[in-house]
Amino acid sequence: MRFILPLFCVLLGFQMKAQESYVSPTSDSLNQYCFPDFVKMDSSFTQQYPFVSIEKNNFQFYSVNSPNWEHFYKEMDSMIRFKDRKLNFYHIGGSHIQADIYSHDMRTFLQSNWPDVSGERGVVFPLNLAHTNDPANYQFASPNTWTGYRSVTHRVEGIDYGIMGAALICKDSMINITFQHDRTTVKPPFCSVRIYHNKGELPYEMNFGEDEILIYRINQNQDLGFTDVYFTDPLNDLDLQFSRKTSDPAQLEIYGFQFMNEDPGVSYTSIGINGAGLYTYLGNKNFEEQLKAYPPDYFAFAVGINDGNVPYESCDPQVYKNNLEKMMKIVLRANPKCAILLTVPNDAHYKRKYLNRNIAREREVIIELAEQYKMPVWDFYGVMGELGSSRLWMNRGLMQGDMVHFTSEGYHLKGDLMIDAFLKFLIQMKEIEELKTN
Repeated sequence: MRFILPLFCVLLGFQMKAQESYVSPTSDSLNQYCFPDFVKMDSSFTQQYPFVSIEKNNFQFYSVNSPNWEHFYKEMDSMIRFKDRKLNFYHIGGSHIQADIYSHDMRTFLQSNWPDVSGERGVVFPLNLAHTNDPANYQFASPNTWTGYRSVTHRVEGIDYGIMGAALICKDSMINITFQHDRTTVKPPFCSVRIYHNKGELPYEMNFGEDEILIYRINQNQDLGFTDVYFTDPLNDLDLQFSRKTSDPAQLEIYGFQFMNEDPGVSYTSIGINGAGLYTYLGNKNFEEQLKAYPPDYFAFAVGINDGNVPYESCDPQVYKNNLEKMMKIVLRANPKCAILLTVPNDAHYKRKYLNRNIAREREVIIELAEQYKMPVWDFYGVMGELGSSRLWMNRGLMQGDMVHFTSEGYHLKGDLMIDAFLKFLIQMKEIEELKTN
């Protein structure tokens, strides 16, 4: 019981706003828990957005227990109490995650809510250099000309995508690229960087400008295609030059940058490509091996809006279920104890004018997998108000006119809801563990 009470004391900073709707648990079964309506969010939310089903905003279990999530809770507690470990969070989706608004809200909360557990940035990709939209919270720049590839639209021989689902190629003899945090309150420094690049011998040498003097070790993994560079002092930005080793023609391939440090906390990697479905990530040859190189402790699936963006008669929920299960197995091979969160996609309209009834069908198979694997579901479709609710969200300025994507305000609202649901899980585990020990 040593890990229970201290964590709850930390949570007491967020007084539950709807005590009248909250009932203490009488069973230690995860699927019998009665959640509070609010933790961090204010109860006035229901007056502002009466169409949102706040009572559904939780991580709902469909099994009596969940070994993986119970293990994850203990890991979270130890991280917060003893500042003794790093937890790797991954959040995968399509355009909603490529924008990295609500996922960054979650990252910001996890890296700033508890003292001295600031964590690290995780894996990022220079999406702007690939001529697509990038998150507002970091910035890459380069004077060179790059050819960008995305796994949704480009299946090119010789391009083996990894977890980020994108690639950059440059054939210049001298290549410069810089990175810096941008428009974010969380800017964890890094003391090492992992650069995902060509497999085999890299035909370029690296130089880090003024920071070159701080390098004390470089490890290159030719089999997996990455180089780890270690610095004596923490850095806040990156200035990297690649110079071709010979006069022979060669090209540099970039598949991502991972910024790491030795600080306790959460590493939060957002994986999102516009238009991506489960089938997209299943086709990324190096996805699993890169995930195993930095195994997940928590993995949130937010993939399905594109899988279901087809006419009703063309959608086969069983195909979606099979693909989701394949992805779950990839995650569990990387870490058999990983806590997997299954998210039901948001309500949407097909081609702006047709109600998309496929999301409800996806929810059915998501729940089946949740029960089978003892993982929870965040039913955001239900939270929104289910079928047709996207129009209500649009009318309130929370969704764009396509009734698929959210506005910035809508994404931030989604982030607030996800944070509250996560906190409800922590409270749930604390109280259930208390029941077990009494």
